Amino acid sequence: MITLSNLHAQPGARKKIKRRGRGNGSGHGKTSCRGHKGLFSRSGGSLRHGFEGGQMPLIRRVPKRGFTGRRDNIFQVVNLDALSKIKNKELITPEDLSANGLIRKSDEPIKVLGGGEVKKALTVKAHAFSKSAIEKIKSAGGRIEIIGKVKEDNKAKPKKNKKEAKQE
Repeated sequence: MITLSNLHAQPGARKKIKRRGRGNGSGHGKTSCRGHKGLFSRSGGSLRHGFEGGQMPLIRRVPKRGFTGRRDNIFQVVNLDALSKIKNKELITPEDLSANGLIRKSDEPIKVLGGGEVKKALTVKAHAFSKSAIEKIKSAGGRIEIIGKVKEDNKAKPKKNKKEAKQE
């Protein structure tokens, strides 16, 4: 039977810590388990991440691959059901969304998606809307207002033939 007098942890459950630098009698005195001299015996002695002792590191041995594509239009996304959290508002602006914690920054582009339902007529101002969001807002008797223009992707323009270029 277990009582308070014989209650103890399982063997190996509590590991004894190494008390370094507490005299030679402890077994971890003098050099405190760091050996003699050298980089690792000194404070701040460590190698940088990925260093392999002068050998060409793995990150440089492996070839580069792919590229990072341009991401011009990074929208902050808001669903229609989130708009219902804004109480007593007919006109919803980016400032309202930011004040209610639905987006992080009111000056970055916002896209309204059609997740959820709209229960009352709302006028929503945003930079972009999904097709389903437009349908749901208009079917509830609301309006959408597109704010400014978001920078468009720089798509490759078709090249003209040399003959056409000379004629112009």
